[in-house]
Amino acid sequence: MSICTKRGDEGQTDLMFGKRVSKTSERVAACGAVDELNAALGIVRNAGISEEMQQWVDEVQQRLVGLMGVIATHEDDHQKYADAGYTGIELADVEWLEATIKEAETEKKIRFRGWARPGQEGKLASAYLDLARTICRRSERECWTVDDEAMVPARLFLNRLSDCIWLLARMASNEE
Repeated sequence: MSICTKRGDEGQTDLMFGKRVSKTSERVAACGAVDELNAALGIVRNAGISEEMQQWVDEVQQRLVGLMGVIATHEDDHQKYADAGYTGIELADVEWLEATIKEAETEKKIRFRGWARPGQEGKLASAYLDLARTICRRSERECWTVDDEAMVPARLFLNRLSDCIWLLARMASNEE
């Protein structure tokens, strides 16, 4: 199957399981924002971060792919999504981020001491993480526009993720 289907030439796009929506729908905007976040994290992965941080970014990206699947599934089709074996975002994913935040704050002694100026530290990875954080915040706002109960864990995940990325940006600024 070619990527060039021409099915979107009239301003509509496919959701999973065949439903069609306007390209300006809330779901498409939310999915696009999360996709942009995932792409920004791809830059972070290649910006000279530690192996530990690369692994963390990879785990987040895996979860974001599942999140995009949930967003791209109409509320009437969530059972089909689950039955097909796809994963989404669960409260356990939120707890994983909360544990990462706790570790950064307690073991690594990274604390919020006021807003940082992105790029100030002179570390490319830190600046890219700050960019990813702002995209994450927009992704969360876009997810709030989608009226679907399946979005509840996703919103919590993105809220914690933006906090976690802020901490990781500060950690990256300390890496050699």
